[in-house]
Amino acid sequence: MYLEEIVAAHRRAAAADERRLGDLLKQLEGLDAPRGFAERLRREDHLSVVAEIKRRSPSKGDLNPGLNPESMAVAYAEGGAACLSVLTDEEFFGGSTVDLVAARRAVLVPVLRKDFTVTALDVLDARLMGADCVLLIAAVLSDDELRSFHALATDIGLDALVEIHDDEELDRALSVGAGLIGVNQRDLRTFQVDQERAVRLAASIPSSAVRVAESGVRGRADAVELRNAGYDAVLVGESIVTSGSPESAVRDLLVP
Repeated sequence: MYLEEIVAAHRRAAAADERRLGDLLKQLEGLDAPRGFAERLRREDHLSVVAEIKRRSPSKGDLNPGLNPESMAVAYAEGGAACLSVLTDEEFFGGSTVDLVAARRAVLVPVLRKDFTVTALDVLDARLMGADCVLLIAAVLSDDELRSFHALATDIGLDALVEIHDDEELDRALSVGAGLIGVNQRDLRTFQVDQERAVRLAASIPSSAVRVAESGVRGRADAVELRNAGYDAVLVGESIVTSGSPESAVRDLLVP
């Protein structure tokens, strides 16, 4: 229910967007180069943490609605986060472009735009707002959309985190040349978490790809299990944004 409702809202917004692709492409001229999201995860000598700035969730409601994106970003970076993830969906997650711009300005680490990408304009918007990586969710995109959006992201210098949930979606990700693959342990239709999903899929993901486990990482024990399974990074939101000490919560996940 959650997935269908969220994606439908984004596709309605996309259908009403009258901006021209060429106009946005021109706006990219002269922008600073992205910071290299995948490369940052690849070079860490411990489990990398992608720390998420997340105000609310459709399933859990408010998590930290009054958070300050700048101070949260600084705390994450000081705790050792390799990258940030910032929700920009306003209707369902309480995020915004403003949050991403503010968080990225406050630190030097790369930033993922966490949103439901459903059009080429969304990919360009990610680059224009300053993101270094864009999220492509295989479950909500056709084969043609996944291929074209991944190619566009690459062309404009963005990394693309291709999110999967099963072997079929992994095959689709690999078919478009994805080198940054996230396994989301949360079922986007029910928002229930399967704590073993990432471990089950780990062996199927080529070692040449940067492997990211998403959702359901509750603390160090989960991080250790995922590191042992072969993951390069974990993307963590709820457990650290509600921890009361985000710096310490991030540091606790830096498994060798």
